[in-house]
Amino acid sequence: MAVAPGDMRFDVAERLTGNYIGGQWVAAQSGQRRADVNPADFSDVLGEFAESGGVDVDVAVDAAAQALDHWRGIGPIERAGYLTKAGRILEARSQELAYAITREQGKLLKEATGEVQRALAVLEFTAGQARLLGGVTAPAEEARTFAYTFRKPIGVVGLIAPWNFPLAIPMWKVAPALLAGCTAVLKPSPLTPLTSALLVDVFREAGLPDGVLNLVQGDAAAGEALVANPAVAGISFTGSLPIGTAIHAGGAHRLLRTQLELGGKNAVVVCDDADLDKAVNAVVHGAFGQAGQRCSATSRAVVDVRVREEFLERLVARVAHLRVGPGFDEASELCPVVDTARRDAALAAIAGAQRGGGKVVCGGGREERPELPEGCYVQPTVIRDVPWDAELAQEEVFGPVLAVVDADGFDDALRITNSVKYGMSGTVFTTSQTRAFEALERFEAGMLHVNRPGVGAYAHLPHVGDKASQYGPPECSPEVFDFYTAWHSACISY
Repeated sequence: MAVAPGDMRFDVAERLTGNYIGGQWVAAQSGQRRADVNPADFSDVLGEFAESGGVDVDVAVDAAAQALDHWRGIGPIERAGYLTKAGRILEARSQELAYAITREQGKLLKEATGEVQRALAVLEFTAGQARLLGGVTAPAEEARTFAYTFRKPIGVVGLIAPWNFPLAIPMWKVAPALLAGCTAVLKPSPLTPLTSALLVDVFREAGLPDGVLNLVQGDAAAGEALVANPAVAGISFTGSLPIGTAIHAGGAHRLLRTQLELGGKNAVVVCDDADLDKAVNAVVHGAFGQAGQRCSATSRAVVDVRVREEFLERLVARVAHLRVGPGFDEASELCPVVDTARRDAALAAIAGAQRGGGKVVCGGGREERPELPEGCYVQPTVIRDVPWDAELAQEEVFGPVLAVVDADGFDDALRITNSVKYGMSGTVFTTSQTRAFEALERFEAGMLHVNRPGVGAYAHLPHVGDKASQYGPPECSPEVFDFYTAWHSACISY
């Protein structure tokens, strides 16, 4: 797939529209296909991609199972060589990947380029873990006895990835799974099939042995079959809380290992001593970057009433001038949401907040300008006077909608922040060192920030949530291998 600068409507190779199973690009056995549509321009259809079912999944799992013995037998250092080669290929094809992300997911090209760089960082970090993926020696209770621990890969894993980071999130599942010695079946979101196909194609080009990494395109039927297949030892899933709960329950009867990264309702706490310009910059970035479609997006600003009016004045002045538009337009500052369902959910959340007493001070509807193509454009929206227990302050929107909630002091702000069922990310803006460290202790969230945007962590730090945001080991860190491997101990007498 050759992409020239400025060439948005590039041709997609026909082979990339199928599944990749056992080293071959193949059509779904049902023959069914699904259109991949650019959310910035409904007239732009990237192609028709495979819509797979349980039969396709079972064939892919069989291919992964057949490749398992050889792959886990070659050792992590040799496996890391494939990751390193894939990294070089990915870097060479980085523009192609960025264009694909923008065209099918909608995000700004600069955001897509940043995602490619994040995927490269994850790949580089993971390959470097090859020489560290060991155990420990331990004292023995008997003479002439050697005791130690070591890891083994758990086997075939199913990797179910979302649409909001269609390259980075699959990469932070695929890379550690492969380094650990597992073989894998990747099932991406049906909203972003091309990016995952390109990721798999990068590993194919790197010479990865057939069957080690398989791709099955499709929706719920494919995901359910992956969870149900008895040869699958673990499922790593990123997505919504209801689906994650269903996956965990669906595999519980056979003790299926699960790693679930779920929703978030993340707050930025703005204390009365905060640097308001820094806080506003962080909230604009966290709430409206990628149109708010991040698990760590800032969806609540919990603001001390003593600085509320000044904060809102500065915030609205910034947000009101954000330019909504297609990701390929260099003038755009906020991209469309991914599809009409996301658009309608964001608009419904805004309407519900207004019925509950919230006041829209910026945005509040669809972005409609004569020069915009028909797409999924939502205005960046700020709603003030949102009660702390209102639906907009409690439930994930996954769109460019910010609830501003009043807090009467530091303790009240932390109470409000922790009132939700989620615990993905927490951020505080304060010039008090005491408050900063106390907030880090008291936040019920997995990823914490002080005086900076609260959107995720570095590639080598745990990407992890608290409460209903996470179940199982974190991703993007050495701790990820606690999911893809199982610990064993051995005692040898001589």
